[in-house]
Amino acid sequence: MMLINGESKRFIEAIDRGFQYGDGLFETIAVNNGRLAFFDQHLARLQIGCRKLGIPYPDVQILFSEANQLCRGVDRAILKLIVTRGVGGRGYRLPDLIHPSRVLSVHPFPDYPLEYTTEGIRARFCNTRLGLNPALAGIKHLNRLEQVLARAEWEGTAIQEGIMLDVNGSVIEGTMTNLFYVKDNRLYTAILAQSGVAGIIRQLIILMSESFGFPVIMQAFAPEQLLEADEVFVCNSIIGIWPVRQIEGQHFFVGIMTKRIQMWLHQLQHGLISVGQ
Repeated sequence: MMLINGESKRFIEAIDRGFQYGDGLFETIAVNNGRLAFFDQHLARLQIGCRKLGIPYPDVQILFSEANQLCRGVDRAILKLIVTRGVGGRGYRLPDLIHPSRVLSVHPFPDYPLEYTTEGIRARFCNTRLGLNPALAGIKHLNRLEQVLARAEWEGTAIQEGIMLDVNGSVIEGTMTNLFYVKDNRLYTAILAQSGVAGIIRQLIILMSESFGFPVIMQAFAPEQLLEADEVFVCNSIIGIWPVRQIEGQHFFVGIMTKRIQMWLHQLQHGLISVGQ
């Protein structure tokens, strides 16, 4: 199921700048029983991205209406929301008049084993490095070739996620996730000032941890520091939180802090707790 600028069709203009240049943004949203998980937070990040790229932000009521139209009666799925700068001529120069394109589509929810959540996953370090660009850091823009190349580094199911470093050798994130680690009962994650995606679940974990007296320390750290952690976990809007039980040859336990944050996220998803924005 797909809506392109409100119309039920499957093809976008070949001269759309999203196709031509990756000139746009996207959000990937979990759908449970027709309900869009953390939709407000996704739209807030989309608005930030539109502001950074200078793309007019779509009407929120239209986005709500079209999303609900697609997801009505859907038990469990993924809603992908794409906003591009729209159709424009050849060349990088922006069109004089910008008419953004919006694409909403529903996809099957991935069938991940439950053990990824309960027992953890295996990860590896990727050879592909993330470039540095403060102007694009944090937003979920359509240019994801670094992640595509990194994910192409392994096949099969023995490895569930790849950990990406920036060109300076600092750990930033997974190919599809944000990453946290625990050391001496303190929670750490990477600074995303020059690269990486500021994920919705990452943001909520930071807010929840601060609310419960465990403020997250955001800093640059090397692979060696990560391998000395007591606990490691990754997160995104679709998987929630996956503990990491192995990186390369280093093994980790699914620790108390990771389980506690999984519980907080579960309570937040079901409206049992709330956090400030």
